[in-house]
Amino acid sequence: MQVYDEKLLTIMSLDSEGILENLSEFKDLMLHYKSAIRTVRTKLEILNDELSLKNSRNPIEFVKSRLKKPASIAQKLRRRNLDISVKSIKENLYDIAGIRVVCSFADDIYGIADVLASQDDVEVVEIKDYIKKPKPNGYSSYHMIIKVPIYLHDVKELIPIELQIRTIAMDFWASLEHKMKYKKSMDEAPQIINRLKECADSISEIDKKMLEIRKNIENMNIIQDDANY
Repeated sequence: MQVYDEKLLTIMSLDSEGILENLSEFKDLMLHYKSAIRTVRTKLEILNDELSLKNSRNPIEFVKSRLKKPASIAQKLRRRNLDISVKSIKENLYDIAGIRVVCSFADDIYGIADVLASQDDVEVVEIKDYIKKPKPNGYSSYHMIIKVPIYLHDVKELIPIELQIRTIAMDFWASLEHKMKYKKSMDEAPQIINRLKECADSISEIDKKMLEIRKNIENMNIIQDDANY
């Protein structure tokens, strides 16, 4: 039997600015997710600085983060026929906190993902590689769900966070597709879906070509350095 915490449900179903003052447990939970975001963003900043020194370029173009809105959390729990409670959120949802990492090139994605996964305080929960196997609509990105430790007073807790790592080109397509799909039901416009898929395929090819060009330039520099030596 599905159980609703009516107080929590009311709060999560409304515009919660200021209303969350009424539910300290939910506020505490959101603080934990915010702390996890800060932890991962710091890791990414340090990693970007390190790789910049090593490779003479920044692999990460920019990073964006978000916390899922209370109403969206409630809707997701309902869709999955789960209890509306803080306990249910903690046990069943892994995308409350999300970070999008936008990289210059496709190989940067795997480099960053591998380094994060190798850190001893990071637990990898799930990986979905939509680059090697794009979604039917053309969406391409690398998704990771990881858990990182946060420390509040004398409490240590592992908090899940969803990472989406993609190139500038992938992000360009995903951002515009996300905006356009809410203008009209895509089910009513199959020709639009096909055109968006064609654009995704074209962008994927451009990504590959840009990576090839970068590698060619790097090889040329190596040859030139060897000749000078």
